[in-house]
Amino acid sequence: MTRIAVPVAGATLSAQVDGSAGKPWLLLSNSLAADLTMWDDQMNVLIRNYRVVRYDTRGHGHSTASDGAYDFDLLVTDMLAVLDHVGAKQADVIGLSLGGMTALGLGLKHPTRVKRMVVCCARADNPPPFVQGWIDRIAVVRAKGTDALVEGTLARWFTPACAEAPKARAAAMIRATSAAGYIGCARALMGLDYLRQLGAMQAPVQYLVGAEDSGAPKAAMAAMAAATPGAGLIVLESLAHIPNMEDPEAFNAALSDWLQGCE
Repeated sequence: MTRIAVPVAGATLSAQVDGSAGKPWLLLSNSLAADLTMWDDQMNVLIRNYRVVRYDTRGHGHSTASDGAYDFDLLVTDMLAVLDHVGAKQADVIGLSLGGMTALGLGLKHPTRVKRMVVCCARADNPPPFVQGWIDRIAVVRAKGTDALVEGTLARWFTPACAEAPKARAAAMIRATSAAGYIGCARALMGLDYLRQLGAMQAPVQYLVGAEDSGAPKAAMAAMAAATPGAGLIVLESLAHIPNMEDPEAFNAALSDWLQGCE
């Protein structure tokens, strides 16, 4: 594995490359308040087929933050910068939550760069309750920092049956997220507006959602799948917003058919 620094506008992204040279590229993008280590339990499976590049979103993990509100144009540009830095002219993409939304933006705005994608536990629109939730969390972070979000975030991310180890890993990632990075990305989420554009998506999309996910409910993801040409939807029973950490075996099994399509 190799950590690399990717310069972008106003920040530096920390990325990591795993897998053998010469294999097709796969790009992984993390959720808000997580970092690239959220994919650790998938790596042994993914590197069988791919050369994998994953990165800490701006203001997360080891990536620096720029000040001010972010938008999806900025986050998509960051994603492009990672692909350009490693020389990936085209890649498959897997993104979860914020990472899945950013992947949708990449597919819509730069269709030649995406071969296929998996969009996990993500939304494509911004109804008023969704926006208000981010307003509330931004206020908490401004007043108390990201540490104050840990308890509530874990309750949304995982089911009550989740083991303690993944929750402890997630809590550490949340605390390590900079206030500027969290607030910037939360502001981007408040402007989310991809649902009405999904009919123009050219890349094949596999949607995946936890049945107990309250942040990206399965009804919302079913609507996204219906709006996306040729898309599929997989529902993971008894899992919530971060299924790849709560039950890696179930998540990896859900990817198995998709991975067989890798050339």
